[in-house]
Amino acid sequence: MLSYIYPVTKTITSKYSGELEITWYNGKKHLNSQNANYSYGSLQRILKFGLEKINLTNFNSILILGMGGGSVIKTLREDFNYNNAIEAVELDSVVVDIAKTEFDIIENNLLKIHCMDAFQFVHTNTKKFDLIIVDLYIDLTVPSKFLDQEFWNQVLSSKSIKGTVLFNASVNASNEAKVDSLVNYLKSKVFQVDIYKKVNNTNTVIIARGL
Repeated sequence: MLSYIYPVTKTITSKYSGELEITWYNGKKHLNSQNANYSYGSLQRILKFGLEKINLTNFNSILILGMGGGSVIKTLREDFNYNNAIEAVELDSVVVDIAKTEFDIIENNLLKIHCMDAFQFVHTNTKKFDLIIVDLYIDLTVPSKFLDQEFWNQVLSSKSIKGTVLFNASVNASNEAKVDSLVNYLKSKVFQVDIYKKVNNTNTVIIARGL
């Protein structure tokens, strides 16, 4: 109840993200880094915007690269009634533990969590997914390796033939040239690429659909 008067926060230290804050605000719990919302705030709204542009009806499998606190899993389950298989990849074991203890994101027969680097995961993965959600950043920055063709070659090879990729391209202006280059690359590889800028007044969202 106090969170309706002022935010209530506790801090957890992460090797990869520095100080993470779990904050109760207006009765809702959020996971934030120093400068960015990681889960259950603006990030959740941005990814929900992208998911609203996609027809999930015939999707049987989803891969999430960058699980964070698991807000997109909650969105898929609760807002889109998606009840098929989800696999999620998260590098930070501290964040995986936060997702479990603070937000009830727990493995079961329809959710598998891989605690590992997404770059490594796509290079070893042999499965095909109908939707791949790419949401990989540290604070406000998408690490450069996740904007390179080498990584995206593997992402596209993990997509089913008619599958879709939803990419939260984040907000850092210094990456604009790389994002533009990536868009051109995706246009050469898939049937349709849609770009939505300033989603929630901040992020660029890219949706690439297969043939």
